[in-house]
Parts: sequence; C-alpha cells; structure tokens
Amino acid sequence: MSISVLLNKNAEWLKGEGPHADYVMSTRIRLARNVSGYPFPRKSSIEEKKQIIVFTEKVIASSSWVKDGSLLINMHEIDEIDRQFLMERHLISPEMVLLGEGSAVAISREEMISIMINEEDHMRIQVLKSGFLLDDVWETANEIDDDFDKGLPYAFSGRFGYLTSCPTNVGTGIRVSVMMHLPGLVYSKQINKILHAAMKLGLAVRGLYGEGSEALGNLFQISNQSSLGVSEEDIIKNIKKIIDQIIMHEKNARMFFLNSNLKQVEDKVGRAFGILKNARIISSKESIGLFSTLRMGIDLGIIRDVPRSTINQLMIITQPAHLQRYYSKILDPNERDIKRANLIREKLENIKEAEF
Repeated sequence: MSISVLLNKNAEWLKGEGPHADYVMSTRIRLARNVSGYPFPRKSSIEEKKQIIVFTEKVIASSSWVKDGSLLINMHEIDEIDRQFLMERHLISPEMVLLGEGSAVAISREEMISIMINEEDHMRIQVLKSGFLLDDVWETANEIDDDFDKGLPYAFSGRFGYLTSCPTNVGTGIRVSVMMHLPGLVYSKQINKILHAAMKLGLAVRGLYGEGSEALGNLFQISNQSSLGVSEEDIIKNIKKIIDQIIMHEKNARMFFLNSNLKQVEDKVGRAFGILKNARIISSKESIGLFSTLRMGIDLGIIRDVPRSTINQLMIITQPAHLQRYYSKILDPNERDIKRANLIREKLENIKEAEF
C-alpha cells in the first residue's frame, strides 16, 4: 500500500458510523512508550533511532493487527507534502511533519492503527475509530501494547509507571481524545461555558489537529491532561462520563434550534449547500465551516440521502496537502482555493438540491 492508495480510500475514522456519530466524529487512544536503555528520541543519535526502528519493525511484523497492505514509511523518504498529507489524515502528529531520518510510521490498511516511531517518544501507539467507542478502541490499543511489551523491554518505573519524554505522559502514558462536532453549542453561544467546565474537570480542549491548532468546523478534540496516579480504566471512565454530558448539551442545543428556529436553521444549511455547490474560489477555513453546517443539516434530517461519510471525507481531502496529492502538482494558496472549489463541485455534482 502506498500513500497514493490512501488518497483514494475512506479512512475508518471518517466513516461517520458508530455510537453517537452525529456528535462524535472519532475516538482515539494513544499510548506513549519507550525502550529501556535508549535515550529519548530528542537525545538519540541517528544510529540509535535506526535501531529502535528495527526493533519495532520486528514486533510489528509479528503482531496480530498486521495484515496484507500495511505500510511502513520512513519520514526522510517522503517529501513535505506527503508528510502534511499524513498529518491531515491524523496518522502522524504535526510535530512529526518536521522530522527526518530516524523517524518512521507504520499504518494499518484501514488506517485504524498507526505507530509513530521516534517522534517525541520511541513509540506512539495510536488507535482511531469512527464514533464514540472508547472501550473498543482501548481494547485494541491494549492488545497492540501487549504485543510490544512481549517483544521490547519498556522503560518503566515501579514508582512512576511508563517513563516518557514529556512529564505529562508519565504514568500510564495514555492520551484519550474524542473529536466532537458541536455546532449547536457554538451557534447558541454556550460553547465556552461547556468547554471551560470540561477543563476545570482536568480535560484539555484542542482544535482539529491537536495542540496549538484552531477549532475549525466546530470540531473540538477533548482529551485527558495527565496520566500519572490513575489507571487507564479510570481515565476512560472519567472522559466517558464528561463526553456523555457534552453530548446531552449539544443534543439539547440542536433540538432547541430545530423546534424554535427551524426556518433559520434550514436557511443556514441551504446557504452552506448552495455556496459549496457553486463556489469557484473557496479557502480551507471557509469550506470546513460550511461542511460543518452541512453535516449538522444531515444529522438533523434537514438534508436527506447524503451520507455523513461524504462530508467527513470532503473535510479532509480539501485540505492543502490532499489537494496537491489529488491534482499531482504543487499549488500556491490561490491555486489551491480554485482547485478546492473545483473538487467540491465535482464531489457534490450528483447530489440533488437540498429538499426541506
């Protein structure tokens, strides 16, 4: 499987399926792990990093999750656009885009699993699925972690737990992230109150691409901030409880708009559909905001016969690196805005005008 193949398929987390998929775009669990006896990547030599890649590659090859079509990519063998492409698909972190020789990523066929090698830690084991599936995602991540634990000596302290490059990951090394689509709370101006409450309860709130990124398209990543002194199960239980409450608030906000301002909601959705289907120039920021409105219209039943997965996919393939991979050429910002509009019209061409 090559990067080109990824462009033409829908990643598992973009399917728009699973529990509460109308509120939760995806669930992710990431485990930070390091190999005992080796410096953390930022202090490692190229040769030491290469040894870590060899070690992890051997474990990956014998792991239960590896199937035909899995892919191992060395970061120094791909250009900047391909690195950005992998980041846009949430297969590597923004930090890993800047890394070169000595760093790699292993990706499962359905893009549900990726193993970042020599990012901030020797390994970042990531499992990403569509919908609100914390227990299911944790079960898969735990199985993969067991495979690595059998094949590699982990850096572990009886007092502190798993040793990691960043102190906030020490302990369980787990980061649980839920990508939520919250247009109802944004439009009703309740979003700040809800997110501040989540932060007071020990959760972090980030944008579409994690730390430091903007919350585009009414998409928010909500995750635990620390992993020391509490079990993985308790972290998951706590996040599940808080996400359930946020879902309830978002559902109530949407229902209020639907029941008291139906025509305004229909107008907002209809305008978004019209712009997306007819625009000749459109920026990434504008398009993802309009996709968010369209997705809400689908979730509320205002727009019928358009799969949620279509909008999820469009949110990603219209990002800068995806556009350049799609058209197989380097594009300046203005060219990207034109090509993005062309691609959106192409993908929406066979979708009938919204019927309200």
